[in-house]
Amino acid sequence: MAVTIKSPREIELMRKAGEILAKTHEELGAAIRPGMSTQEIDRLGEKIIRSFGCKPSFKNYNGYPAAICVSVNDEVVHGIPSRHHYLKEGDIVSLDAGVIYQGYHSDAARTWAVGAISPEAKKLMEVTWQSFYEGIKFAKAGNHLNDVCSAIQRYAERNGCGVVRDLVGHGIGTHLHEDPEVPNFAMRKRGILLRPGMTLAVEPMINAGRPDVVWMDDGWTVKTEDGSLSAHYENTILITEGEPEILSMNPKDDPRMLH
Repeated sequence: MAVTIKSPREIELMRKAGEILAKTHEELGAAIRPGMSTQEIDRLGEKIIRSFGCKPSFKNYNGYPAAICVSVNDEVVHGIPSRHHYLKEGDIVSLDAGVIYQGYHSDAARTWAVGAISPEAKKLMEVTWQSFYEGIKFAKAGNHLNDVCSAIQRYAERNGCGVVRDLVGHGIGTHLHEDPEVPNFAMRKRGILLRPGMTLAVEPMINAGRPDVVWMDDGWTVKTEDGSLSAHYENTILITEGEPEILSMNPKDDPRMLH
């Protein structure tokens, strides 16, 4: 396994890619409303990314046809945007996107409420969001990767949710997917030793019901097997000498900055 350590210059380029992606998510979140088609979300997202002189990481990646993965309700990830699929009041919608800035990728996902949502949906979104932060408490030099992974699983399952096993996070840099794989559940081994300069996409995919998923006939869309809701929260992070840096988030929106 070749896990790359990024140079200060590379980190700065990834920081810029993350900053642009954070702005993209902020604008998409503000635009979401009942009656909007998932294709409209994709077109807006691509327009925003390209307005910064960047390319969307996902467009044509392994044949994926869109810039933004738009997954609604029981869709876990990789939902293909459609002009025929309209958001409705009470839906939850997960948006996964990536930005290429001067050859370096950022990757992040957010789940948004469409109007007023059920208490169950709200709890799922909160658990998914918090499970990310429970995991990255351990994303420090000298810890092992499994410290991050097992913390995500512990928190989600303690709150009655299912942790998807079939999909994982990953390293990131000049390629969208690099070593190592970053599961959201405990591994059999401790995993790599975390070192400053490593960049990881940590992305809990959490179901309100069981963890099992199924792939749809389009070859991309992944849904919960039991039809329960699913939420997705992801950021690109940098391992430092101290606390991890979240590269794909406006610092003012990081809850650790609120005190």
